[in-house]
Amino acid sequence: MTYDLFIGDRTFSSWSLRGWLMLENFGLPHRSHMIGLYSGTMAADLTPLAPARLVPVLRCPDGTIVGDTLAMAETLGERHPELGLWPADPAARALARWLVAEMHSGFTALRDACPMQLLGQYQGFAASDAVRADLARIEDLWALARQRHGTGGRWLFGRYSLADVFFAPVAARIAGFDLPVSAAAGAYVATALADPAFRRWRALGLTVSYAPEPYRLDLPRGDWPGPAPLAARALPHGPSENAACPYSGKPVTDFLELDGRVFGFCNPTCRDKTVNDPAAWPAFMALLG
Repeated sequence: MTYDLFIGDRTFSSWSLRGWLMLENFGLPHRSHMIGLYSGTMAADLTPLAPARLVPVLRCPDGTIVGDTLAMAETLGERHPELGLWPADPAARALARWLVAEMHSGFTALRDACPMQLLGQYQGFAASDAVRADLARIEDLWALARQRHGTGGRWLFGRYSLADVFFAPVAARIAGFDLPVSAAAGAYVATALADPAFRRWRALGLTVSYAPEPYRLDLPRGDWPGPAPLAARALPHGPSENAACPYSGKPVTDFLELDGRVFGFCNPTCRDKTVNDPAAWPAFMALLG
């Protein structure tokens, strides 16, 4: 039972991020496929998935095609009730659905002014009154969820749920544009950025470069404000401690160095995603020991 998820990009596609987190953080087996979001081939790439016209798109193991992340969330929740994608308590579940629906359809000022980008943190961005109003509403919703249902854990409803999936790109926008939020909201943003699945998504996205960069603002950009990665670097050659790639099991051809130790991978992408954030990858950390 494997789902197929068709995504547009990892660094900039907030909706693709939502679709992937639904599968990754609830342990649903899946394969990712790239759609030409910025190459001009998106319409042709989506033709076999009609009537889909936007990313992401989910193909279920039985062949059912589902577009739009809200429809995907409900479909996965129905198919896998044992996984608890929504909170178990009826009142919490109703509020979680409310938050997800409002996020799905609202906050247009924030979306328009601060498109998601996971490259670094813009310095000197001036939030408009409309953006600040969106942030105030988001903070109110987060605080309400935490107050009523979130005391048992770090996430909006205590345990990770679809509400956290849908607000992950919002957290990324707040971080990426250094937007003014309260300490409580900032703590939730830090939790979202530290999520290992989010870190893996970002690390893999950074293996792709764009010229020109989509949505680039004429502002200086500093380091990404998430957890600082371990100091790994790519090497032109081995030998390495391991003969097989920690991800595929194939023979190694590409190498990195970390703390004076050399490790090998089966291709440049496997190496580079690991260089970008070694601690995000359990298979590599097991190799590191």
